[in-house]
Amino acid sequence: MEGVTERRRLSRSLPTLPFDLITQILCRLPVKFLLQFRCVCKSWKSLISDHKFSKKHLSLSTTQTLHFISQPLNIHSLLKSYSLDSILTNITQTPFPFPDSYVLFAGSCNGILCLVNDSINDSEEDGEDLLVFQLWNPSIRKFKELPPLISEPPKYPSMYGFGYDSISDTYKVVVVLGDLTHDDLTIDELMNKVDREVKVHTLGTDSWKNVSDFPFAFVSYRQFGQHVTGTINWLIFAGIKRVIASFDLGKECYREVLLPNDSSKVDNNKLLLSVFRDCLCMISGEDVWVMKEFGNKESWTKLFSISSMRDPRASSYPFIWPIRVFEDEQVLMIYREDKRWGYISYNYKNDTSKFLEFEITRQDMREVCVESLISPYF
Repeated sequence: MEGVTERRRLSRSLPTLPFDLITQILCRLPVKFLLQFRCVCKSWKSLISDHKFSKKHLSLSTTQTLHFISQPLNIHSLLKSYSLDSILTNITQTPFPFPDSYVLFAGSCNGILCLVNDSINDSEEDGEDLLVFQLWNPSIRKFKELPPLISEPPKYPSMYGFGYDSISDTYKVVVVLGDLTHDDLTIDELMNKVDREVKVHTLGTDSWKNVSDFPFAFVSYRQFGQHVTGTINWLIFAGIKRVIASFDLGKECYREVLLPNDSSKVDNNKLLLSVFRDCLCMISGEDVWVMKEFGNKESWTKLFSISSMRDPRASSYPFIWPIRVFEDEQVLMIYREDKRWGYISYNYKNDTSKFLEFEITRQDMREVCVESLISPYF
């Protein structure tokens, strides 16, 4: 009895934190610790499992992960994840096998990766094709397969998108489909004749719906769009120029977002869309632009130019291309040497670079997403 009494006395004498303060502390911790802390007590488990807490944690999350889909021959696709800290180091690998033989990224948002089996599989009925989409949060290892998208007659999936709709407080997958029977068409004929049907799936429903056809004449090949402020954005060829085609997830309508004037001086093959600090970002050759106010052409601002790199190895490569800009002044760059591909971390403030100690193949797809507790079952 004396031991029990002593423990009770010590328990009463120990300071206790207000629950609101506990919440403020926990929401700033890495996901791997939060998953363990669910076992501390019932109140912590309830808090960490709450959707409002997940959203608060997401708003403060800064940990980002670089994901690859690797397509080894004769085996299932693998999802390989590399943790990125403030200087893109401490790389760890987490392979994940998928049941389908060929998987692509269809987008990412708030820590959730959207993947698609893009093999154009024949379904049981003639004249139909089937696409299978999967949502995967690698931070919490939760996985959800969406209802299959059946295309009848067969349509070619040209572009994908995945993002968050703040109006309905849910997530949506967007697919732009085109006519499969255009192998013998010229570029001009293709631009004018291909039917561009658009399908949308809202997470939590059990079906896909048609929305108005894609209004832009374009040529694109299995591209996934960038999610910014409730929109999906694709950089597409329209005639002889590049444009940004934007789809509003809430209103389910389209608009064209104009490029900065100076971007017309750059090779179209060296344009890339990205996201920087929740703003649309465009990498144009060695120039990096940010659209500070979405949809306002005048708000395009050149963030920096990659004029040189201090590492002598980098200057000797014929192919170096920035592909992602991070908030800590780092740029992730891809390079090619003969048949070898790899990554460089470049600091645009002090003009220094570092070669990362892992390699990829040209076929490996890549995506970066933030660490989060958001469940794909939401």
